[in-house]
Amino acid sequence: MCGRFTMTTADAALLEQQLGLPMDSIQEAWPDFRPRYNVAPTDPHFVVRLRGEQWEPLGATWGLLNPWARDNKRAGSQINAKSETLDESRVFKEPFQKRRCLVPADGFYEWTGPKNARQPIWYHRPEGGLILFAGLYDWWKPAKDAEWQATFTIITTEPNDLIRPIHDRMPVVLAAAAADQWLDANEKDPEKLKALLRPAPENLLAARYVSPKANSVKNDIPEVLEAVTSGF
Repeated sequence: MCGRFTMTTADAALLEQQLGLPMDSIQEAWPDFRPRYNVAPTDPHFVVRLRGEQWEPLGATWGLLNPWARDNKRAGSQINAKSETLDESRVFKEPFQKRRCLVPADGFYEWTGPKNARQPIWYHRPEGGLILFAGLYDWWKPAKDAEWQATFTIITTEPNDLIRPIHDRMPVVLAAAAADQWLDANEKDPEKLKALLRPAPENLLAARYVSPKANSVKNDIPEVLEAVTSGF
């Protein structure tokens, strides 16, 4: 699964360059633009969708909720969607058909060790830079007279050899060409779309054992990424 991720860049110009989106549009979608070291379920973030022929950022909350949701109680359990069953799930089937998106990040966490001494591991590009998770988004209203709010989920697949010793799932990380295909509204074939949702190449990501401070969602600070020597 993917239960926490990071977006640590403080350089707005770099983010604009890497995503190919005007920074003012990103800041409009994500007004609280700042480095994030510990993005947690139900946190606000932003996703990228296709509008016409252009990528467009959209502010959204992590944890997909459908229009029929009466409250947000299921948001925390719908932060991830299994790639293998997207077209079978009542929750994810329509977003898979109509509302595919990218979730920009620059790393994600997994954990190892006993429950009373969990050791976080941060997976990221060795050279730094963005990664694009495959995602879905949908809309819901917290109240009948409220405005529609966007929510999203991150799609997971089987792990590659780097992740497999730690977890049996990993988020789908899309290369540029696959990202374009994933967002293509003209692509309706579920099998072609699901073929994009493969494990990332082993050399795409590096693993770093980081501070146990990352265990708490309250710690959204640079110190959580300090390298440590794992005892496991």
